[in-house]
Amino acid sequence: MVDKKKGKVVKAASPPEDEQPNLHQLDSQLGMFGVVLMLFCGTVSSYLFTSLPDALTRADLESYPGAFIAERAWENLKALNDIGPKPTGSEANEKLTADYLKREIELIRASKHRNQDVLVEHQVVTGGYPIAFMGNPLTSIYRNVQNLVVKLPGENDNGTNPVLMLNSHFDSVASSPGASDDGASVAVMLEILRVISRQPVRNRYSIIFLFNGAEETPLQAAHGFITQHPWAKQVSAFLNLESAGSGGKEVLFQSGPQHPWMIDVYARAIRHPFAHAVAEEVFQSGLIPSDTDFRIFRDFGHVPGMDFAHMIEGYRYHTKYDNIDYLSLPVLQRTGDNILALTREMVNSDELANAGNEETTKGYSVFFDFMGLLFVCYSTDAAITINSLVAILAVLMPYFGLSRSVRRLGEATIIKEAVYGFLATVLGTVMSLIACLIMGRQLDAMGRALTWFSTPYLILGLYCCPALLCHCFAQVIVNKVFADKKTPLNLSQTVQSRLIGVSLFWALLVIPLTFFGIRSAYIFMVLLLVSVMSSLVIAVMGFQNTTRKWLAVHLGFQLLAMLWATQYYHMFMKLFVPISGRSGGSKNPEYLVGSIAALCTLLIGSYMMPLVQLLKRASELISRLTVFILIALLMACFTQVGFPYRDDSAKAPTVQRHYVTHVLRVYHDERGLIRDTDSGFLFREMDRNSVRMIRGVASPEEVIPMRQMNTCESEIFCAVPFYSMWHQIRFDNYWLPGPEPTTDDGVVSLAYQGREWLSENRTRLTFTMEGSTQSSLIVGPKPGVKLVGWSLIDEVPATVFNGQLGHFALITHGLPGEPWNVTMDFEYADKHYEGLLADVAIVTTFWEYHEKHTQDFTKLINKFPSWAHVIPSVAAMNIYVF
Repeated sequence: MVDKKKGKVVKAASPPEDEQPNLHQLDSQLGMFGVVLMLFCGTVSSYLFTSLPDALTRADLESYPGAFIAERAWENLKALNDIGPKPTGSEANEKLTADYLKREIELIRASKHRNQDVLVEHQVVTGGYPIAFMGNPLTSIYRNVQNLVVKLPGENDNGTNPVLMLNSHFDSVASSPGASDDGASVAVMLEILRVISRQPVRNRYSIIFLFNGAEETPLQAAHGFITQHPWAKQVSAFLNLESAGSGGKEVLFQSGPQHPWMIDVYARAIRHPFAHAVAEEVFQSGLIPSDTDFRIFRDFGHVPGMDFAHMIEGYRYHTKYDNIDYLSLPVLQRTGDNILALTREMVNSDELANAGNEETTKGYSVFFDFMGLLFVCYSTDAAITINSLVAILAVLMPYFGLSRSVRRLGEATIIKEAVYGFLATVLGTVMSLIACLIMGRQLDAMGRALTWFSTPYLILGLYCCPALLCHCFAQVIVNKVFADKKTPLNLSQTVQSRLIGVSLFWALLVIPLTFFGIRSAYIFMVLLLVSVMSSLVIAVMGFQNTTRKWLAVHLGFQLLAMLWATQYYHMFMKLFVPISGRSGGSKNPEYLVGSIAALCTLLIGSYMMPLVQLLKRASELISRLTVFILIALLMACFTQVGFPYRDDSAKAPTVQRHYVTHVLRVYHDERGLIRDTDSGFLFREMDRNSVRMIRGVASPEEVIPMRQMNTCESEIFCAVPFYSMWHQIRFDNYWLPGPEPTTDDGVVSLAYQGREWLSENRTRLTFTMEGSTQSSLIVGPKPGVKLVGWSLIDEVPATVFNGQLGHFALITHGLPGEPWNVTMDFEYADKHYEGLLADVAIVTTFWEYHEKHTQDFTKLINKFPSWAHVIPSVAAMNIYVF
């Protein structure tokens, strides 16, 4: 260029050095290619996560003799489904379902091979035990609940040989046919019994099939079997079949405790593995508001076992949509294939015989599968070596590979850039978590909680894109702050050094988790292992000084890492998104889902984030991610897509749950005379949006929060008709005054029989309880008085509600029973005490009581929209003082 005034040649101004083209940089459009790769891996893992095998029919019997036939199991499931809801104590459960199972078992016995034997016992059992749910201690009492127990004897069964037990339950919650929970498991067990009983050769050890009739109550019939049935003494291991969803793969989510041999047998036997140690640790952390019979067999029978459950489509769990219309034959086929193979392997193994030996009981296993294609297990001792070695190699191997290519001149720079990569990963993680929590807070403040409940894809835009955006910003910030214009490394080598920092981040997480005994560290170890393999190939091929060749190898291995990581995204979202619809309204579910999204984004994309430096303009990727976030926000807040709930018109119901109880409360004075009565409706707040629906249904009347009722000042536990402390205490409930319900018959009565002075400071009260409806007993000692004993069980568990110490007993009736006496022993410090001893409340709860609903109750229920699932009940509460 010539300056005409001075006649001199002037050089054109150069762009800033950080904007000058770099031979190692890539076109900015390729930034979206990385996002597309993540979505592609997520799609593939989603397909593999939900894929099921083809179902076998009777036509396949000749080709597959001795195989599980889903068609036969489906016929059993249909019969169970057609009975309808089967709460314990109902005719549907105690007669129709029990009689059907007896007939099916007799048919199986009639068709058995002549070399087999099928022993059947019908157990009607009464008992009790102390237990705590969600931190709330209580007494669990059951009377005349039923178990149908079948034994398939093995070779030379002498009554002391080890036995494997399979367990499922045939009862359901009210309003739900229980096709998945747990009818499908019952059908699977019937078919396994059918198949094994027809084989010509007996197994080495016996098998017990326990069909229990009181699990939802909860967990009571299992206690009756494991503590009172004579066959229980032989049980050396068990397989528990459950459901927390509606279909899909069954996941092994609890094993042991300890007894690592069980995982070894699983590894040998299972055709379609789906098992993760992280599932066990998450379940046992208390994050999931459920429990299973596994707990009873473990704690009261001291027997090791495995807990299996279907987990996807938890929207239908415990609703009317848990029916056969939303299940398929392949679901039964997959579960049947696995449990049949595991049963055969276990009852013919040496491990079952040695299950009681001390050397086989100790230790835990780390176990996981890769997309159902590969199953891996090893001991926690081996995990210390494996995780530590992989973590060290993931940092050192790429470092030495790069050092060899840049000589000594750049070794210190590699370390420095690795530290920057570590800082960028930490900064991106913190920023993404904060961003997702802020997003969740704002959505909730706008009244838009759970917009993703029916459309989980919105989570990608609402939370995953902001998390990605924060990681991009973190990379840009670190580049700006720590830019080194004199670096001896080219851009490709700089990015590779930053990736060492990512490995350092995971290594510093894996090693402490491993030494603290957190088995889930394997998730991060696998990411490091993929990095080690990638670094090894790059070093052997000498690609450190290139861009495209090195990048191709890195991305090829990252496809494996992203497939691995995206399966955990699907697992956690398919579990926790439906759970957010039954976790109460006191906590913001956006925080949990947003945090999971942020952490899963880190897991999936941590080794992709440093590649942002290779782009000529990172701003284009940032702009596109911003657009996606805005689109997701618009869809969530201003379109029907963001409405949380759906009815079954599209055959994909995602309903809002409501428990509504029509209540009659009768208050008695110390003479037993009625001093007051009231009535109304009790609503339970099941999710973050429930209270708006409750207030809308009650309008123009105002509902009263449970802890603000007038009765909280004078009555035991606010005179709330609790039927299950663990359900109702952890949720907010609302009271609406209203007319009385119909409770003509079946109300459990508590008749005072008299008192006996056991000593100068101890008194025993005797009562007679009559009635066989589901009930609960609440005892609140007066100040200065303690309940020190009662005839229900040896222990006296206590709980606190509304600042009051009380004792809660859940009482379940299966078959009708006779009146029974209950004694309570009270102790007081003052030897001359002559005052009142306690408030005593008896609550009777009627489920499946539709024919006795009043017009007012029916009208109230009908005010709920089609996308709401209402579980109605009627309760009568009598409160006494003695």
